[in-house]
Amino acid sequence: MTFTQSRIFQILDKGDKTDKTSLACDYFLSILIFLNLLAVCLESISSLGETYQRQFFMFEMFSVLVFAVEYLLRIWSMAADEKNRYADASRRRASYIFSFHGIVDLAAILPSILPYFFPGTDLRWLRVLRLLRLLKISHYSTALEDLFSAIYQERQSFVAALYLMAIALFLSSSMMYLAEYEAQPENFQSIPHTMWWSIITLTTVGYGDVSPVTGIGKIVGAFTALMGVCAVALLTGIVASAFSNQMARREAIFEAEVNAAMADGVITEDEADHIEDLRGRFKITEQHAKAIFDNIAEQQEFDEIIEEKANRTSED
Repeated sequence: MTFTQSRIFQILDKGDKTDKTSLACDYFLSILIFLNLLAVCLESISSLGETYQRQFFMFEMFSVLVFAVEYLLRIWSMAADEKNRYADASRRRASYIFSFHGIVDLAAILPSILPYFFPGTDLRWLRVLRLLRLLKISHYSTALEDLFSAIYQERQSFVAALYLMAIALFLSSSMMYLAEYEAQPENFQSIPHTMWWSIITLTTVGYGDVSPVTGIGKIVGAFTALMGVCAVALLTGIVASAFSNQMARREAIFEAEVNAAMADGVITEDEADHIEDLRGRFKITEQHAKAIFDNIAEQQEFDEIIEEKANRTSED
């Protein structure tokens, strides 16, 4: 491992406030990603796509070059990742290549390269695939990771809510099919076909393109709408609760680490670095972290006073 390799890894990794070069790299790549999304959307407008075809092409080539260099540098510098569970450089690189981030980084490049190998490829599909570059933001934001982690922690409740949603879907589809088939055979021609109406109604979207006309159908539709409100509220509440519980767990872990570091009255440099890294990963603000430090310090002072009084009482 060389210094250059380690420094490249630090620059490409999510930067902190003290590393201006890494922060500048993060901002540059993030802005480039959003500009790519804007370019893909504008290019789909026929008048703009034809008028500025050359400009869009030049910008796409520049973006692909930057993303390709970034991808290769990430593979090369991954050997300097000391937090990786593998000690061997080749395994560290392989772990990145086959990771979510590695696959997304590769997918950001492929849509612009594939036409050279497959000339007949539909450009509309390739344009849509370029929108996957939005997922590259996950290098600098843990939003997706937080969402999946929160849902995983509450997976039993989430699966139970989905099960209730599935019951409501099949029940409402079957009942509506029986109620409306004779009156509207073109709109409710089968149970799977009726599921479109059920999903739209259960999710409280209600496009209005298909609606019941019979009395029984309207009653089924009313109950379906009520079930949808309950099901959506249940799923939303589970996700919101999962996020809240996740933050509470992180704060508890952070507080326990701070408490352990302050137990001997002195926080070493390694302990301070570990706590700061934990604070950054858990997205705990500096003000909140300071409040936790102050509360623990006050609690320790209180415990010392109580212990001192207890010792005096025992001596008397």
